[in-house]
Amino acid sequence: MCVGTPDASLTPVSGVVAVAELVGRLGVTAALDDAVGVIKQRDRGLSAGQFLVAVAQAQMFGAQFWTGLDRRRADAAGEALSAVATPASTTAVQLAGRFGPVQVAGIEEGVGELICRVVGLLPAARQTGLRAGGATIDLDGTDVECYGAGKDGIRYNYKGQRSGRPHVATWAEAGLVTAADLLAGDEDPRPGAGALITRSVATLRVAGVTARPKVRGDVGYFAKDIARAAVHAGCDFSLGVPRNPAVWRAAASIPDRAWRTAKRMRGAQVAVCDSAPAGWPPGTACVVRRVKVRASDISADPRARRRRTIPKEQLALALDGLTPHVYAYSFIATNLDVSTPAKAVTAEAWHRMRTDIEDRIRDAKHGAALRHLPSATRAANTIWMWGALLAVNLSAWLQELAGLDTGDGRGRAHLGTLRHRLLNVPARLVRHAGQAILRLPPGHQLLAQVLSRLRRLPIWT
Repeated sequence: MCVGTPDASLTPVSGVVAVAELVGRLGVTAALDDAVGVIKQRDRGLSAGQFLVAVAQAQMFGAQFWTGLDRRRADAAGEALSAVATPASTTAVQLAGRFGPVQVAGIEEGVGELICRVVGLLPAARQTGLRAGGATIDLDGTDVECYGAGKDGIRYNYKGQRSGRPHVATWAEAGLVTAADLLAGDEDPRPGAGALITRSVATLRVAGVTARPKVRGDVGYFAKDIARAAVHAGCDFSLGVPRNPAVWRAAASIPDRAWRTAKRMRGAQVAVCDSAPAGWPPGTACVVRRVKVRASDISADPRARRRRTIPKEQLALALDGLTPHVYAYSFIATNLDVSTPAKAVTAEAWHRMRTDIEDRIRDAKHGAALRHLPSATRAANTIWMWGALLAVNLSAWLQELAGLDTGDGRGRAHLGTLRHRLLNVPARLVRHAGQAILRLPPGHQLLAQVLSRLRRLPIWT
């Protein structure tokens, strides 16, 4: 056995042709170019839209840092199949630095236009469900630990880690990112939440959503200004409430007959208490969920999160073995209609699904490369963040338009899984009679199916 001459017709990423087909059909680069504008004085090389697609595409195929673009660039066959040329890593960092606040805002505008185009290509039932069935804007952030004291916008977070903090808004029903900001690790996301809501609502309106949107957030977004911003933007809201003495007293005053069985959560009950946060929009109510917990299941570690959800008196009894079970409580402030027990149960079950955004962020971090902020400048890291978020959206669009998704987002594969099944499949690029042909390994038929579905779509002009 000997090793022969390297064959430039081989590529480890035959799935790049599916991404190129999707980008071409939707007119992704043109939409981003129109929204972002010109980032260079001379009309040569990559445009803003082409550059953003190149960064997102590199992350879809496994690039973890800017140097991953150099490895993509070295794949001659893969580059021949790609929708855009891949820049060198040094060039990419320089281009990223040309994106100021106006250009970054243009990225969101371009993403909104693309979301509108994708929704218009979906089956009629799916379109109706997205546009008239109710839209949810989820808010959440994540800390990205970084190294290097000289990085711009990297600060110590509450855990003592140097980090940046991507702050993201998503359209839950579509499983898409609609708006995002890159904060420092010590920045409070609440002051900027209102702007994320406003920009996300603008995207929903462009996509044709007619139903009144709803905003969801955990206890990190408990602020009357966020609730007011949601109402001002034409939305309802449902925000987690910190466990404080006032809500503990309110929960204790709920009569036993008021509790109703929660949906899709074993041992949980839901009720509405009389306590409402002061200064919040009219109609705000507090929904309470309690879950029965066996005393033997309570951790002895005082740092355990579950212990903070149990009233101190009940916790003491459980730890002393004086009661077989206790209740763990959670609280929600909302202006949704919870006037009947059935409506309160429905609202609580819907609020619990806010974990959908955690799945989007997880996909951006572990499917793409948002677990790194690789540059010394905030501008370059912001573009890296948007590359990851755009990669997540491209993955979602590819799966839904190619029929790989069930239509409600539940059957959608994470980007890492899609990379294994479709994107990072080796192939040989050959040419015969003036036609490019991909020779795939035996048993790999998914790419042919995906291309067949995508090529039935109209080309956006």
